[in-house]
Amino acid sequence: MEEKHVNDLISSDLAERLELFNVSRRSFLKFATAVTATLGLPFGMVNKVIAATNTRTPVIWLHYQECTGCTESLLRATHPTVESLVLDTISLDYSETLLTAAGHQAEKCMMDSVKANDGKFILVVEGSIPTKDNGIYCKVAGKTAQETLTEVAPHAAACVAIGSCASWGGVQSASAPGYNGSPTGAAGLQTVLKTLNIDKPVVNLPGCPASPYNILSTVLYFLTLGKLPEMDNKGRPMFAYGRLIHDHCERRPHFDAGHFADQFGDEGHRQGYCLYKLGCKGPETYANCPTQLYGDVGAHSWPVGTGHPCFGCTEKGVGFHKPVHQQATVLSVTSPKTFSDIAEEKDGGLGTGAAALVGALGGAAVATAAMMNKKLEEAPVEKED
Repeated sequence: MEEKHVNDLISSDLAERLELFNVSRRSFLKFATAVTATLGLPFGMVNKVIAATNTRTPVIWLHYQECTGCTESLLRATHPTVESLVLDTISLDYSETLLTAAGHQAEKCMMDSVKANDGKFILVVEGSIPTKDNGIYCKVAGKTAQETLTEVAPHAAACVAIGSCASWGGVQSASAPGYNGSPTGAAGLQTVLKTLNIDKPVVNLPGCPASPYNILSTVLYFLTLGKLPEMDNKGRPMFAYGRLIHDHCERRPHFDAGHFADQFGDEGHRQGYCLYKLGCKGPETYANCPTQLYGDVGAHSWPVGTGHPCFGCTEKGVGFHKPVHQQATVLSVTSPKTFSDIAEEKDGGLGTGAAALVGALGGAAVATAAMMNKKLEEAPVEKED
């Protein structure tokens, strides 16, 4: 791709911002190519991904019954960093956690954005919404969560439920002794909007916390194509929740070979055996945790990578509802042909690297991005004046 063509794709406004952050046009184009591949779009869509980054879409981020873990996860994103996201990719017009304004000024900022961007902003909700006793268990600025949603949600272009709490109630929706269900009647955004007769598309991005890259990819997809990504029957994007954790877990070859850890710290546990008998919910949980990982610190950045069973936090009715020790329902038995065999090292020990594998979605995206980047590197470049 010639440099002249690269310059045609990047506006002068965007070029100035890239220069401010010491990012070359070529590096940015490589980033856009990688994002395009990750979203499963053809290479010809790169220019639309670039065009999408020229527009800062307004985002209103509401917090309800939650621990702020999803925001904390987003704060630790590195590509892009949260300051780059907030200052260059989106316009975060309201967020109780990140706002510098407070009190009446903060609430005015939110409503001003709602009016100015009617039908154009993305509403993000973090945390479950209490429905019992008229929702009095969560109030912001003297209004219940349901009252604020009634004012804001009808004007959004789309809604995103970030985290398991906002998706289907999370830990707050679990039954408590002496109560028939949740004490506060905690429910997910999709359920509450239906109750309030608000017809808006909702994307569920469950996780405890949710992966920051799943929300970034969802927002970019929406900005690029003007529509939401393909979703499963629970409202989750297929690119992130289309495969079972069990099907792209580095310990899956041990499951197929019948190698299980029986106790934490036993010989099998130390050698990387499957954690199914210890209550791993990976066989019934859909998510991209093994391939996307967390915090960009390698294979040990997700529960199974640290030796702990998957909790099933992205799966409705599993995380926070099934006891940790209860064994999962195995939804798939036959292993994919792409799985590697378990290899033995010279000393007889099991090679954890030999047992590791990359999920088909993540692997295809990485491979495609690498191929495109190689083509870009090999392309002739005309020097800028």
